[in-house]
Amino acid sequence: MIQWDDFTKVDIRCGTILSAQAFPKAKKPAYQLSIDFGSLGIKKSSAQITHHYSMESLIGKQVIAVVNFPPKQIADFMSECLVLGVYDSNHEVVLLHPSQPVNNGQPIG
Repeated sequence: MIQWDDFTKVDIRCGTILSAQAFPKAKKPAYQLSIDFGSLGIKKSSAQITHHYSMESLIGKQVIAVVNFPPKQIADFMSECLVLGVYDSNHEVVLLHPSQPVNNGQPIG
């Protein structure tokens, strides 16, 4: 069990995907995403979501991400946030997203 204070350390926000590009240097199939988090700015992420999503289908999609991890280098790309999803029965990621549009950068509560 964690304490409430532990949970509040994780900064989880909503953002809108601005661009998605193929990431051929990643060990597992992935996209390089650019995500608008409003007042927090635009952050980049490497996301292994190629099974359920085409690059074109991701543009304009709102997603949920952890924005306060330190940047992580993946091949020649610096990932600045962790896009969240649920693993399906085949261990492929299904993105978490709000059921209604919200402002970019809104915190999860």
